[in-house]
Amino acid sequence: MASYTATITAGPQDIDELGHVNNAVWVKWIQDVAVAHWHAVAAPAHRDAYIWVVTRHEIDYRGNVTEGETVTVETWVAEPPRGARFDRHMKFTGADGKVRVEARTTWAILDRATQRLIRVPAEVAAPFLE
Repeated sequence: MASYTATITAGPQDIDELGHVNNAVWVKWIQDVAVAHWHAVAAPAHRDAYIWVVTRHEIDYRGNVTEGETVTVETWVAEPPRGARFDRHMKFTGADGKVRVEARTTWAILDRATQRLIRVPAEVAAPFLE
């Protein structure tokens, strides 16, 4: 499994009235990290030919993140795709080593030209499963 790691620092625009990162921001961060992983690992021809869309988010909130705090996020694809879909896992960990958020999201692949679902080609999935 080829995992991808990034860091994110919560800015004032990420904070809600409770003083911590808003749930909608976590969803945006999940999207941003997934896209960054795709661009880091996928072949340029694959990035040009395909696009991914989310079909499901499952998010477990285990702790809060406040303005100025940095989290490390790790993402990976644990299992081969099923048809047009695969599940991506994410774990956001604070500087104290405690997991703040865990997520499992389901993504589907589209042919960019036709915007239709296709089976995930083996050569597209392979770099994410190594």
